[in-house]
Order: sequence, then C-alpha cells, then structure tokens
Amino acid sequence: MVFDFLKGEFIDVISWLDDTRDTMVWRFERRGQAIKYGAKLTVREGQAAVFVHEGQLADVFGPGLYMLETNNMPILTTLQHWDHGFNSPFKSEVYFVNTTRFNDLKWGTKNPIMCRDAEFGPVRLRAFGTYSMRVSDPGVFLKEIVGTDGEFTADEISSQIRNVIVQEMSRVLASSGIPVLDMAANTGDLAKLIATAIAPKIAEYGLVLPEFYIENVSLPEEVEKVLDKRTSMGIVGDLNRYMQFNAAEGMAQPGSGMGAMMGAGMAAGMGVSMGQNMGPWGAPAGATPAAAAPPPPPPPAAKQWHLAENGATKGPFGEGDLAALVQSGALTRATMVWAAGMEGWKPAAETELGRLFAMVPPPPPPGA
Repeated sequence: MVFDFLKGEFIDVISWLDDTRDTMVWRFERRGQAIKYGAKLTVREGQAAVFVHEGQLADVFGPGLYMLETNNMPILTTLQHWDHGFNSPFKSEVYFVNTTRFNDLKWGTKNPIMCRDAEFGPVRLRAFGTYSMRVSDPGVFLKEIVGTDGEFTADEISSQIRNVIVQEMSRVLASSGIPVLDMAANTGDLAKLIATAIAPKIAEYGLVLPEFYIENVSLPEEVEKVLDKRTSMGIVGDLNRYMQFNAAEGMAQPGSGMGAMMGAGMAAGMGVSMGQNMGPWGAPAGATPAAAAPPPPPPPAAKQWHLAENGATKGPFGEGDLAALVQSGALTRATMVWAAGMEGWKPAAETELGRLFAMVPPPPPPGA
C-alpha cells in the first residue's frame, strides 16, 4: 500500500502547451518529483521533447504520444541500466523545443561595410533586412545554445545570428563585384549567396534559416547627397541650354514685359561692364589679369509657339514663321495658340501675337 501511494505521487503526464510567440525551449518543471516509468509523454506538432539524464543528452522525441518504457527509450535505458521488468521512477530533465518558424526577425549592419566599387572607388555600405529561423536539430540546439536555461526565447539567439549574417554580408558584398548602383536590382541574388554562406555555421547551432531577405543596401547620407547632385546634373544636361530655357520661361511669365527685358538687359550689361573693369578676384582693370574675362551669356532663346487645328497641334513656330502664316491666312485671330509659360490655349488675338494682325485688314464685308 505504501509503495502504491508513493507510486501515485510520481508525475505520469508530460506535455507543454505554448501560449507565447517567442519561446524556443521550455523545461518541464518536476517540482522535486521523479518521472514514473511508463508515464505518458505528449509531443504536439511543431514540438520536440529532449530528455537530459544526469547532464547527458538522452533521447529526443518528435510529435506523438509515448509511453515512457524501455522499448522506446533505448538511450535512456542504457544510461539508467534498467532491468526490463523494473518499474521504478527515474529523474531526468525534459526540455520541450519549439520547432516551428520564428518569422520577421530583423538584422542590420551596425557599422558601414567597406567595399571597392569600379565607378565610385572605395565606398561604405549599410544593409538591413529580415529572416526566419527554425530549430532543425533539437538535441544540437539544446547542447550548443540553450544549456540548462529553463526558458529560452528567440531574442537570446537572434543577436548571435545577426553577427553571423553581418560577417558573411561583409564578405559577400566586398567580393560580389556588383556595382553599387546595380545592387538594388540584385538583392535577391545577394540574399541567396549570403543564405548559402551562413548555412553551415547556423547548422552548428541546430538551426536553419528558411527565409532570408535583403530589404535595402544604401550609401552614407553625405555620399547620397553628392550622388543626388550628380544625378541632377545628368538630368539638366547642357547648362547653357538649361539657362536659356529658364530665361525664356521667365519672359513668358505674367508681368515680364519690355521693362523686365530691358532691366535684364541692363543688368547683363552692367555685369559685363563690371567684368571688364574688374580683374580676377575683384582687382581693378589696371591690374594684370590672371585670366580672360568670361564671355557674356548668350541671348535668350526665341519663344516657340504651337497651333491647334482640327484636334491636332502644329509647331513649334518662331514669330517669323507665324508672320508668314498670317500673311497667307493660315493663322487667324481666332486660331488657338500656346507657348511655354501659358496656362492654356488662347486665341492668337488675345496673346502677344495680336501685333502680327495689326497690318492685316479684317475680312471684307459681305457683298451688297
């Protein structure tokens, strides 16, 4: 009777219901009680149960329902030296390992990675992204990483994984030979190279990374500003033509009449005169010049006009061409015209082209 009472005190049901999202390993708490020989072990999908007996890794159980007996615990039976007929309790630690994926884990470079680019020379790059992690070998993971931790979370291993990722990221970026400007188009290939490179090291921890993504590879902020300026210069193209366009567009704005043009001409003339009277670095004209004065800016480009006729546009035309069209009758006061700076199409007579019609008589009256 006493033996039956003691026998009933031993734990006979071992299981774990995970109600967290980041717990990777949880130790089954025995509260000083031993595990009864023949107890029931429940391992759910996405779990593994690892038995550690007297500090040694004993058995690993996958999903299923088990009766803890000698026929399904061969390693532990060998360690315990059980007799097949002996029905005594045993003391072992049971660790449940979560084998599902841990998703949306972050990684990033703390410090820039030095690389050599064929176009820009030595550059510093930063990168960041996400990955997923899963325990592939519960026994190795428990032995190499967890140890005797009673509750182990993903955060406790993520920093080490990040270190491995960044180390391989530095090596792959430095040796990839991919130009900096093309890296955004090759993040998928870079991610595959890095995932392949870190797989052996991660396997030593009993882990795999089913997914690995590079979200961005970027240059330092000050370098990006210089690159933006270089891009702007490429878009502008010929600076002289760009200045002419700006001048012509300014003349077309409201309030830019003859006075404004004369003011601009006077300002340009004053600038040329000052440039002739002053030597380099503001020296007087009598001083020996170090270099010739810069030539005056080119005159503003002539305004170009477009005509609307039967739902189609014609042009562009200069004022000389338009005068000929007025003489031939192809351009009338009612013809809709447009030029840069105008808000929309207007009849020619309502624009500055109205002066072209001053010397052209209106249509003759109908016959009597």
